[in-house]
Amino acid sequence: MKFAILIFNDPASKNVEKYLTDLPSNAFIHHVNFPKEHTCVYCENIDTEVNADMFLFITTHSSASGIKSLSLHTQGNWGKAELGGREKTLAIAPALYLKEAFKKMTELCDLKGFDVIQECTHHGPFIKKPSIFIEIGSSPTEWSINEAGKINAEIVKHIVNFNPIIFRTAVGLGGPHHAPNFKKIQLNTHIAIGHVCPKYMLDNLDKEMLKQALDKTMPKSDLIIADWKGIGEHKEKIKTLAKELGIEIKKTKEF
Repeated sequence: MKFAILIFNDPASKNVEKYLTDLPSNAFIHHVNFPKEHTCVYCENIDTEVNADMFLFITTHSSASGIKSLSLHTQGNWGKAELGGREKTLAIAPALYLKEAFKKMTELCDLKGFDVIQECTHHGPFIKKPSIFIEIGSSPTEWSINEAGKINAEIVKHIVNFNPIIFRTAVGLGGPHHAPNFKKIQLNTHIAIGHVCPKYMLDNLDKEMLKQALDKTMPKSDLIIADWKGIGEHKEKIKTLAKELGIEIKKTKEF
């Protein structure tokens, strides 16, 4: 597995890069110079320009809540493409690597006031190779904290040296953007969660989008895990879609 570590012109990316030393031969740094705000979400089809099997986007996380965080996710749009990517198109979520990165990030993060988060699937860019966003959030103050950069650099080095353990994979449905009720599953079970569709995007979930999420979780998923209280009025729709696709549903409270 060959890894491209994408470094952007933002403070968090440069912060992490300082600590990306002694990389193994299967990983390399690629600097993305693109004169546009939110560079990382608009570098469409970068996998056709850079030769790698997996892409690690090292960048900032911004949120109005101001939550201090180290976060992970794979990109894609459940609905309109408002920040890069393609409408109703998901990237490939390497669930085994996401799970391992989340576990390692949780283990390493001892920064006071910081949360460790696997976010839902959101924004661009569109690429056809597996990818993970590794971020520091969520304001300029946090982006430049050296210890945060060092931790995310350790996550990168851990991932590029990781030999995946095969777990059953799942798609998560429901709950808020930061997917807190899926955290215990990533940390404490033999299930790896790839794509997550939050409650605020469930209006866009149809049979084709759910099938895409299952197919574009790597390895391919045959399980839905639902934050049942966080699904609201979509319960019957999700049960119907799962039945049509022959997919098992489990609730987060079962774990």
